[in-house]
Amino acid sequence: MTRHGKNCTAGAVYTYHEKKKDTASSGYGTQSVRLGKDAIKDFDCCCLSLQPCRDPVVTEDGYLYEKEAILQYILHQKTEIAKKMKAYEKQKQTLKSEGRLESKSEERERAEKFRQRENNIVSKPINPFTSDKSKGDESQKGSTSSSSSDTSAGESSSSSALPSFWIPSLTPEAKPTLIKKPSKTVFCPMSGRPLKMSDLISVRFTPLDPSLDRVALLTRQDRYVCAVTKDTLGNSVPSALLRPSGAVVTMECVEKLIRKDMIDPMTGDKLKEKDIIPLQRGGTGFAGSGVDLKAKEARPVMQA
Repeated sequence: MTRHGKNCTAGAVYTYHEKKKDTASSGYGTQSVRLGKDAIKDFDCCCLSLQPCRDPVVTEDGYLYEKEAILQYILHQKTEIAKKMKAYEKQKQTLKSEGRLESKSEERERAEKFRQRENNIVSKPINPFTSDKSKGDESQKGSTSSSSSDTSAGESSSSSALPSFWIPSLTPEAKPTLIKKPSKTVFCPMSGRPLKMSDLISVRFTPLDPSLDRVALLTRQDRYVCAVTKDTLGNSVPSALLRPSGAVVTMECVEKLIRKDMIDPMTGDKLKEKDIIPLQRGGTGFAGSGVDLKAKEARPVMQA
């Protein structure tokens, strides 16, 4: 407990700073913190392994993956779907067999009830010499006897019912959860849209210094440049992929140079609008970068 909680007469107003301090020290309430530069993925890192890509591929939504990592993910998802489908088919067969057994038991009960009704039918001769009064007396006796039998049956049923819900014989039984039919579609781990191996597009980054090997290139802060303008690429520079060549260029180059003729400057192929894929990038550490960099932790809430 902070000073304000110990001495409530210290100030006339419970300030926002004191409230935040009490919330942080109490262990209750949702805590939010802004992520720093160390918690941000670089633009050329895989979305699964978070490491710089050796053989990068990109989806149609602009998410970059290591080819080996995304192929392992797709194969893993397919094996999981096959397991779920096998369990679903097994459950379907068991439910089908149980349904057959229930239908057979219902037919037997129906036949047994019909047989009992047929056996209970007894033809009584009608005596024309009996008066209506005797008939009325018999009906009253029958009604009283039926009501007495109903009350006795109700009493016996109520007496046989157990009044306590915590008795083991009245505890609910956990029924097995029904498995829903799994979808055979593999979804992208980032965008959540359907993903196929044929949708992956190879990416060809242009290194800043072609003479450097991979290890020396990864140790540098600026590793890749635009294939056309040679501007340095990074999280602060919006970039796009050209589908025919796989080259990565800046969005400024796309808007000022490529969109005029819609021709790939690397291969000379005619471009369509879907052939220009903006790459998803991480934040820059600045508040105006347009990327949400807040992390929240949900903790218990005190309720009065």
